[in-house]
Amino acid sequence: MRAAYAVLRHEVRLLASLVLWAARRTGGAGVRFGYARGQGAMTAGLAFVCVVETIGMSVLLRGWPAVHLVVLVLDVYTVLFVVGLHAAAVVHPHLLTPDALHVRNGVRLDLRVPLDAITAVRRETRYRHEKRPGELDVPIGSQTSVTLELAEPVAHFGLLGGRQEVRVVRFHADDATGLVRQLTTRQATARQLTRARTVPSSSPGRPPSAAPAAARPAGEDRRPRSGL
Repeated sequence: MRAAYAVLRHEVRLLASLVLWAARRTGGAGVRFGYARGQGAMTAGLAFVCVVETIGMSVLLRGWPAVHLVVLVLDVYTVLFVVGLHAAAVVHPHLLTPDALHVRNGVRLDLRVPLDAITAVRRETRYRHEKRPGELDVPIGSQTSVTLELAEPVAHFGLLGGRQEVRVVRFHADDATGLVRQLTTRQATARQLTRARTVPSSSPGRPPSAAPAAARPAGEDRRPRSGL
């Protein structure tokens, strides 16, 4: 039941992404880094094939109205699903906020990575990804272009609720160089602030000593006088 709910929720969010895409709206406040361009051509080609299939099935099944209606509904939904995948990627870009980087993949993934947990970030293009414990690959168009190494693991939850602790995250961004530059700059700024907070304050000066006794007149005998 839980898995069915997760899948249904995913489908609804895909359709909602179509509405946001048509309205030219994106979700989240922060610096946005898109990644949909890497899969645009593949998605367009797949959508075109689905449309051709829909037309072909309509011609073949025109003599069976009931079957034709069922297949037509399924074909139209398939076209919407494919376009929805691209729309979700457009309206849910990677998001850089003051304290975290949200690594996204449409409506299937929104991994929050705290900036203070990132120990290394680099521009690295990879086309082959092998599943390894503690590593998460989020390829777009079969490639990743940014690699994050973390000081402590973050929790990744799959579509059906599966949990995985990851210390290395690889993903794609259209402007990977700009994203790496932004992360590097913010890391340097955070280190400077941390260093400034941990520098000990200067110790206060010594309190002023007591004022010296009043000087006696010059030539006055300092020995006690006798009463004679």
